[in-house]
Amino acid sequence: MNTPSQPSSSTAAQASTSASYQVSPQHLAELQSLLSVDRVLSDPASLNHYGRDWTKHYEIHPSAVAFPLSTDEVVAVVKWARKHQIGLVPSGGRTGLSGGACALQGEIVVSFEKMNQILNFDAVDRCVDVQAGVVTEQLQQFARDKGYLYPVDFAARGSSQIGGNIATNAGGVKVIRYGNTREWVTGLTVVTGMGEVLQLNSGLVKNATGLDFRHLFIGSEGILGFITEAKIRLTSPPQGTIVMLFAVPDLSSIMKIYQYFRDRLPLTAFEYFSDLALSHVVNHAHLQKPFATNSPHYVLVEIEKSNTDVEAMSLECFEHGVGESWILDGAMAQSESQARDFWRLREDISEATAPHTPFKNDVSVRISQVPEFLTRTDAALKQHYPDFEVVWFGHIGDGNMHINILKPKDLGRDEFLARCRGVNPVIFSIIQELGGSVSAEHGVGLVKKPDLAFTRSAAELQLMKQIKKVFDPDGIMNPGKVFD
Repeated sequence: MNTPSQPSSSTAAQASTSASYQVSPQHLAELQSLLSVDRVLSDPASLNHYGRDWTKHYEIHPSAVAFPLSTDEVVAVVKWARKHQIGLVPSGGRTGLSGGACALQGEIVVSFEKMNQILNFDAVDRCVDVQAGVVTEQLQQFARDKGYLYPVDFAARGSSQIGGNIATNAGGVKVIRYGNTREWVTGLTVVTGMGEVLQLNSGLVKNATGLDFRHLFIGSEGILGFITEAKIRLTSPPQGTIVMLFAVPDLSSIMKIYQYFRDRLPLTAFEYFSDLALSHVVNHAHLQKPFATNSPHYVLVEIEKSNTDVEAMSLECFEHGVGESWILDGAMAQSESQARDFWRLREDISEATAPHTPFKNDVSVRISQVPEFLTRTDAALKQHYPDFEVVWFGHIGDGNMHINILKPKDLGRDEFLARCRGVNPVIFSIIQELGGSVSAEHGVGLVKKPDLAFTRSAAELQLMKQIKKVFDPDGIMNPGKVFD
């Protein structure tokens, strides 16, 4: 059992808001000569736009934003940064929730927005080569146009970028069928903190030649180097899917439904949201409630039509759940538009709660431990937040839950954050006891940095720091993220 070396101090997670990197006009002029004047921006609007991710709790202080067009230009930027000892922060779609793309101390933001080309497609290998700035939905559409599927999917598909997905090993809503981003990356081009270009694995299916550095960079959050290109594997699309929505009376019933359906049907998604989450989505999006009666819990199930018997078996499983009193009410989508409406009830939760400045936690435990975790954590939250709304939703099928604590209108931001951070040790102690993770799919960044020891041992943390030193001896690659 890992024991933190000190109590969680999330209030200390906020790095100094005073710029520690001194970037002079001469430095910027030199950087502009490496790229171009119009691809090194330092106006306030650009700094504010590119210097942060979806995390709203940090004061940002980038010095400039650089827009490389190629791996060679990224190399030039890194060597320039080494020469002047200036930190670099990678920026993709900036949809992260951990502060991993926030520039707080005068760093240069390296945006991959203009490195957005699909470079090559090989139908035999079922692989596509992409630059890091390709938007997830762009890749998904390219795969569909070729008759294939890129299956990693989540609500931010329209703005997230492949490089950022890889750097955080993005998961999403279909992990139980297709796995995380890691399973779909067959090769990487990366630029290390020394300005070296590494070609990692090159799309090979089998490669037993020692350490696979590709997997070090997947999920590394840019602290070892920057991903510039990737080889992505595609797969065959399903023949079709069935989408079902259930009203469920209690947490134990959710897991019984999951086990029963999983053992009999080819599940592609098994998503959970609470009645409070549903209420916010319905009010925000002006949707109708799916059922006449209210329920404390809801489950959305997606099933692949792998054969002609799946639909009948799905209905049989539903009837069994009703007979066992696991399911209070349910519906099967009768059209693509109705299936999209069902999915909106789950995927629009973040958008619906955003106006309430939620304090978010993204955690995971083993699937079998989800009911215990939810029960214990919900009791702790009610004890510490009796006046707060707590919105639960998540990917029950892979043990990943999202906790969203909503800020009351009459409470100041600083007081709200202090109260939320103060209870993190309570939540993370439960995670630690269950052998879970304080960050399931959004990375560590700044937000989870003080709490990493609840999941990782002191020995692991020390090894991480030593590995970073190998790839980034000057400490300029996304400095201050994951660990100090």
